[in-house]
Amino acid sequence: MKLFSNHASCSPSSRLVIYTARDLTNHRIKPLQRLSPERRFEMQVVAQVLPFRVNHYVVEQLIDWDQVPDDPIFRMTFPQREMLAEEDFNAMADLLRKEADKKEIQSLASQIRCRLNPHPAGQLELNRPKESEGKIINGIQHKYRETVLFFPSQGQTCHSYCTFCFRWPQFVGEASLRIAAREAQVLHNYLRRHQEVTDLLITGGDPMVMRARHLADYLAPLLAPEFDHIQTIRIGTKALTYWPYRFLTDNDADDLFRLLARIRQAGKHVALMAHYNHGRELEPPAARRAIARWRETGAVIRSQGPVLAQINDNPDVWASMWRSQVSLGVIPYYMFVERDTGPRQYFEVPLFRCWQIYQQAIQQVSGLGRTARGPSMSATPGKIEIQGVTEIQGEQVFALRFLQGRSPDWVQRPFFAQFDARATWMDQLKPAFGEERFFFEEECHQRFSGGGAS
Repeated sequence: MKLFSNHASCSPSSRLVIYTARDLTNHRIKPLQRLSPERRFEMQVVAQVLPFRVNHYVVEQLIDWDQVPDDPIFRMTFPQREMLAEEDFNAMADLLRKEADKKEIQSLASQIRCRLNPHPAGQLELNRPKESEGKIINGIQHKYRETVLFFPSQGQTCHSYCTFCFRWPQFVGEASLRIAAREAQVLHNYLRRHQEVTDLLITGGDPMVMRARHLADYLAPLLAPEFDHIQTIRIGTKALTYWPYRFLTDNDADDLFRLLARIRQAGKHVALMAHYNHGRELEPPAARRAIARWRETGAVIRSQGPVLAQINDNPDVWASMWRSQVSLGVIPYYMFVERDTGPRQYFEVPLFRCWQIYQQAIQQVSGLGRTARGPSMSATPGKIEIQGVTEIQGEQVFALRFLQGRSPDWVQRPFFAQFDARATWMDQLKPAFGEERFFFEEECHQRFSGGGAS
């Protein structure tokens, strides 16, 4: 496998070059010229609905263009026709062919997005806290007692977009779908009022697109004694894959690491929550140097990612990736089930197959690689892990448990669902042994006026 295309040098420019939807049909992304005009048009159609953004590092260093369209990184970053329902694709294609008005195209795109479950598992309705007068505090999610998620407005984009990203509504330009806060005071005031919170997760988008000075506006005030209850700061990012030069040669890379050093010296734990989906992401020398630099600060890197059809739905891919991560000092953390949003039909893998992939992968690694938990669904009531398939009293069942729950009492409680080889999400499962409801559903209904395990 080649790490770079035959038009690129072994050492790509460390100046970030971004490509967007308009570049799918022009000549800026040179390897796309290998593809037929019809396939490039199909990409343009899908990109009217789902966000597209990629950079030259991904194009030159991660995609094996000799394997396109089957290359996993290509599918992970470039839109494919099958990511839209056939009727939606055809409707949008008709508008583009007749060069319809931009407003008409945007209107259809918005209609299609609404059918793609843009904010699953109560992201807008249940996870955003409210002020005493009932006003929603945008930019914050507080689903689990100890952990707060914060969405800084400057970090609500990425160096490249993943085609499967469940946060895709952040990137499509519709304000009603976006979660973000510009004022650092919003975060600090909330944390002052919630002394039960120990962990802050800065998320997006990708906070590592932010300049170090903006990140400091949010994080440096947390070193004051009034925030001693905040013990861990997590930063979710794909930058180690999509733009490792953010940590090597960007003009404020040193400022970023000085900020991290301050946080560490103040006694707080820093964890980089790195999103990895394929072992190839770990191969380029720049990616490995970026990991090494992070580790030099004392910050921990934990890896997570979903099982994705046509990208990594193979236990050997996961086992190889986990072994590489352990050798580089990255801690395998989570294997997720692809969420029920966006182009889910393109990426989803049945729960039974997800469990098989996890089981067969974990069997291939040493104990240090078995820190990865999963496969886990981030569903409405919490993070639900598939522990296996077994037979109890003659009934074949899924054995499940909560790794996290809206109610702490649910955590680590085992429960069982009827076996269904085709189910891809929690809302498709039924309780085992003739039960009418799962044990947590009644409380969910009481809390959320009918919200269940969807």
